Amino acid sequence: GNPELPTAVNITWSSINFKTILQWQPKPSGYFYTVEIHGQATDTKKKCILTAETECDVTDVLRNVKETYTAHILSVPSSGTDNFEEPPFAVSEKFTPYSQTVLGKPEIQNYTQKGSKLNVVFQDPLTPYTFPNGSFQSIRDIFQDDLEYKLYYWKDQSSGKKAATTKSHEFEVSVDSTKNYCFYIQGVIPSRRENRNGQESMVLCTSIGRTILDDYGAEVFIIAVVIAIAIITLAIVLPVILCKRKNAKAVREKESLNGV
Repeated sequence: GNPELPTAVNITWSSINFKTILQWQPKPSGYFYTVEIHGQATDTKKKCILTAETECDVTDVLRNVKETYTAHILSVPSSGTDNFEEPPFAVSEKFTPYSQTVLGKPEIQNYTQKGSKLNVVFQDPLTPYTFPNGSFQSIRDIFQDDLEYKLYYWKDQSSGKKAATTKSHEFEVSVDSTKNYCFYIQGVIPSRRENRNGQESMVLCTSIGRTILDDYGAEVFIIAVVIAIAIITLAIVLPVILCKRKNAKAVREKESLNGV
């Protein structure tokens, strides 16, 4: 072999919604890398042949998502190698897409708060894999009954969260009809030991006649009350003070005249 050639280190799998990128180090100098994907029950497949990069998109060779794979990253000299000479290589950790890919952010399509009901409609994240007709499969198409979603919701300006669970594309939960609510959604695979919870969707908030108190909190309300009390107090006290001063002045003028 070529033991003098460096072999890959820090090999990692990065996978979201089954789009999977293999990454490693170091940057090659005077040689190239070739990636081989080995499955337990599938033929070895080569990707990113003679690349000078340190990452490789291996999504299309991991279509059997329940299979467990390892990657061999070969260090190949610039001059190439003959069929009798195996280049040095490094082996990755095992990777099973079905149990290790991260669930991406669900997309919230619509939400309404009517009376005491909060309704949220959302869409499954899509995968890079397609059906025979060319349409993309969603994570639900792959995980099926293993997939569920959680809705976390709370009163606006509050930190106390509640949660609801569904296996459909919609949530309907009971809320206080006089309060605005904020929420987000997260995919979950309960059967997993690791990576059970997916990425969180963006946080959205309802708006049912928002007031300055909703936007800025109780501090502004307290300050406004203090200012109002101060103004009222001043309006009452100031005329009394002026009146007393006027009366005192009149008394002094009368005393002065009597003295004359």
